[in-house]
Amino acid sequence: MTETSPSGSTPAEAEAFLAAHPDIEAFDIVLHDANGIGRGKIIRRHELLSFYKSGRHLPISILGLDICGEDVHETGLIWDQGDGDLRAWPIPGTLVPLHGTNPPRGEVFMSMYTLDGQRMTSDPRHALQRQVDALAAEGLHPAGAFELEFFLLDNERGPDGKMQPARDVLDGRKSWKTEVYSVDHLHGMLPLFSDIYASAKKAGITAETLISEYAPGQYELTLHYRTDVMQAADDLMRLKRIVRAQARAHGVTACFMAKPNENYAGSGMHFHVSMLDDAGKNVFVEAEEGRWNPAILHALGGLKETMAESMLVFAPHANSWRRFASQSYAPVSPSWGVNNRSVALRIPAGDIKARRIEHRPAGVDANPYLVAATVLAGIRRGMAQQTDPGPEVTGNAYAETADAAAIPTDWKSAIEAAKRSDFLKDALGEDMHRTFTAIKAAEYARVMRTVSEVDFDLYLHTV
Repeated sequence: MTETSPSGSTPAEAEAFLAAHPDIEAFDIVLHDANGIGRGKIIRRHELLSFYKSGRHLPISILGLDICGEDVHETGLIWDQGDGDLRAWPIPGTLVPLHGTNPPRGEVFMSMYTLDGQRMTSDPRHALQRQVDALAAEGLHPAGAFELEFFLLDNERGPDGKMQPARDVLDGRKSWKTEVYSVDHLHGMLPLFSDIYASAKKAGITAETLISEYAPGQYELTLHYRTDVMQAADDLMRLKRIVRAQARAHGVTACFMAKPNENYAGSGMHFHVSMLDDAGKNVFVEAEEGRWNPAILHALGGLKETMAESMLVFAPHANSWRRFASQSYAPVSPSWGVNNRSVALRIPAGDIKARRIEHRPAGVDANPYLVAATVLAGIRRGMAQQTDPGPEVTGNAYAETADAAAIPTDWKSAIEAAKRSDFLKDALGEDMHRTFTAIKAAEYARVMRTVSEVDFDLYLHTV
């Protein structure tokens, strides 16, 4: 049993933090499972140093839970292994104070390892690290950032039983209008967003542009571009926790469902990614603007070629699939284009030095560690095989039908495609692939055996 942290964390980090924050009384220690749900414990101040010195025993089954927190035996992580303990270790640089907590608390992310210090390969974080390491061996280093779209909703449902947009926390007003890009509309939520920005700053992440998005109660926050993709994924996970906590503190509900309102666009989690060489140069940059570098074309080709079998990672839940509809600002075919929001893979307009791919299929309900791992694996494959992405779409990608059949059209089809995919096994690693697909199959079975209000509405008095 190792007593040296395999994550690279050291007790010195904890000692310095405790000295700098004498008021903090407790810490959330958080491990993210296949669904991106934070699981772990709240420990007291005096326990932090021992966590950094010796890790923390946690049952292996914590990584084999479904969306409801119930065991999925088909993962092989429950009784097949006696539900024994492994050890979670803190992630260096993730120990931060939490804004507005009373009494004051801190937070630290952790990752799972075997008792002898090997990576526990059903941990989503390790799946991403595996791809980062593979690219580093090829002299490449991914950089990127995620966008966070979400809804702010009333805590109570409307008279029709459906979710309704939250009232402004400033003056209690409510708008059922789309309000897209309305600056004045944002002002009613400024106390909440001010606390979100303060929380982000205290946690060491840079939340940037705020907009009112394309549905009542929908917003978007962007994050600062990182030269470390793992840190970009950490930023996204931490910002979701911040938004949820601050929304609750202000009396509203933060919603990260992909599609909470059938009449409006859903919420995406667009991933912007570029690739740096060992000298820090962006290999996607073309010598002459508009004459595309082969590296970015081959990366697009790999992403396009692997998109169909990867869709379960980007749309992992039953609700995820309600987001995909024509002209809903969610891509419906494996298309690419330039400065075109109807495509799945977009090269944004802007400074040539910041050349990157915007990967648009993932919903905000997806796990960013698995999304990033899958995207990087697709890029690696495309660059290695020099895959041709085909012609770019210059108009409305929703009108393109040639590639539409290449993407699964429902959750069950996506589960079956993911199970069969050798690419996804390589992208996630065999253990993470088995764990993830088993959990999704169990959740599909749960949904299919549930008798919903829709069933009664459609069939009770008609069949």
